[in-house]
Amino acid sequence: MARSVGDQIPSATVTLATAEGPKPAQSEELFKGKKVLLFAVPGAFTPLCSGQHLPGYIAKADSIAAKGIDEILCLSVNDAFVMDAWGKALGAAGKVGLVADGNAQFTKAMGLELDATPMQMGVRSQRYAMLVEDGVIKDLQVEEGRSFEVSSAEHMLDRI
Repeated sequence: MARSVGDQIPSATVTLATAEGPKPAQSEELFKGKKVLLFAVPGAFTPLCSGQHLPGYIAKADSIAAKGIDEILCLSVNDAFVMDAWGKALGAAGKVGLVADGNAQFTKAMGLELDATPMQMGVRSQRYAMLVEDGVIKDLQVEEGRSFEVSSAEHMLDRI
């Protein structure tokens, strides 16, 4: 069952892509005492994720911060090295933090996994965006199928 508005963020170990290299983190610590806008994508370096989703949040990062958001995070079921390379390729530094959910632990705990085995991609995350305040989900927008509307930076900026 998927988490919903009003629920606490699930406890899971993820890895942050940092300038110093991969850094393990507990999901609860990423949201503690902050307003965070997290969006999840099925995969780094995939066409929609690289062409629109992450670039949209990079472009709107200042506008999102101006609305009181402390941090923007992008999560994908990829390893931290891939997330780091993806962030560097698209210029995410200082705008969007990259979270690797390599074992899909957070994704599964959210109840938002996607079976991409028919495309030879294994278990991935559904495409979604959520606003979290001090560990509590305040808004959760999950895309239907392959659409890209409700999890975009523009849509979430209007909802903040």
